Amino acid sequence: MGWESYIRGFKAYLKLERSLSPNSVQAYISDVKKFETYMEESSLDLAPKEVNKEHISIFLKWINERNMNARSQNRIISGLKAFFNYLMIEKVIETNPLELIDSPKIGRTLPDTLSLIEIDKIIDCIDLSRFEGHRNKAILETLYGCGLRVSELVNLKLSDLFLKDGYLRITGKGNKERLVPIGSKTIYFIQLYLDGTRKELSIQKGEEDYVFLNRRGHRLTRVMVFLIIKDLSKKAGIRKKIGPHTFRHSFATHLVERGANLRAVQEMLGHESITTTEIYTHVDRSYLRDAIMRFHPRS
Repeated sequence: MGWESYIRGFKAYLKLERSLSPNSVQAYISDVKKFETYMEESSLDLAPKEVNKEHISIFLKWINERNMNARSQNRIISGLKAFFNYLMIEKVIETNPLELIDSPKIGRTLPDTLSLIEIDKIIDCIDLSRFEGHRNKAILETLYGCGLRVSELVNLKLSDLFLKDGYLRITGKGNKERLVPIGSKTIYFIQLYLDGTRKELSIQKGEEDYVFLNRRGHRLTRVMVFLIIKDLSKKAGIRKKIGPHTFRHSFATHLVERGANLRAVQEMLGHESITTTEIYTHVDRSYLRDAIMRFHPRS
């Protein structure tokens, strides 16, 4: 059995048993394909069960020579570990050749954030006289007001809106559902869009339940949301590297700066681990100092 058959089985395993999103599945498959590329360039004809730690070490040297940063290398190692773990589950191999492989050390980088003034400047650049104006305003208010991932935004459905109760039902990574509170300002702009321009669209069959649609009545793509934000940030004269995730980072940062409970922020962001959320405690040192001075018994 060749690599393609194992990769197809791995893909089905990721989708059906691990319930990963299409983007995550594609990332894992891409990692395995890189190892295939290495074998082709190195004239190696290895079956998966023949791969050992030495082959992996030489492969890691190979990707390092291609100037991949530590984060990208970690991503590939993680993908290959998952692939060989799958082969162990299928009893193709007995041990994982990556079991004792250490990942490159990476520094934890602080995400770019926007100030409230910068967010208002970007939103104020939206031309509400244009057909898509109110939709774009609702998009940015939702990204910042609810801290959504761009994939969560474009897949948001009308049946996920509980506006009277002040909640959205979000399906995040691994198809895990969470309820996210939504503020009155964000509700107002979503309702304005739903009652206005969205009703004028000729909605395509199968797209009726999606909230954010393009002029042709199809749901928006992730790329389209990136382009909308890129265009608006340019008009606002903001030089930072900005994308949909910047609004999510700003949402979390502003909550933590104002004293929000880290566990609550974790729940709203849909982070599996609290350590992922803890990065936001590094953004504002004055907030940390204030927390210690107010709550520590020795202060």
